[in-house]
Amino acid sequence: MHELSLMGDVLDIVQRDAASRGYKHITKVILLVGTLSNALPDALEMAFLMFRSGGDTMLTELAELLIEVEEAQAVCVLCGLEYVPERAVAVCPDCGIPSGRLTKGEAFRVLSYEGS
Repeated sequence: MHELSLMGDVLDIVQRDAASRGYKHITKVILLVGTLSNALPDALEMAFLMFRSGGDTMLTELAELLIEVEEAQAVCVLCGLEYVPERAVAVCPDCGIPSGRLTKGEAFRVLSYEGS
């Protein structure tokens, strides 16, 4: 489950930034996770709960994780059709050629966090 490692990295980044701003506690973390990012939201939630209950972080007992899912989108470089791809190698449903360029869906980033 690489989501545990991803969440550890996310919390490390958030905690370093929060500490530089004088925060002692983090109450909320908001992530943007694309459907083609290779990160599963349910597994990220479980990893967050493990870190929250571990006591080694700035997370409060009631800290929450909000995940905004970014749906995948692609555009065919040949015909210009915009469509929802099923995989990163996007086959245009109109041309039938793997000429799709992903425009959304691979994101994995911290949008914001809250704390005090």
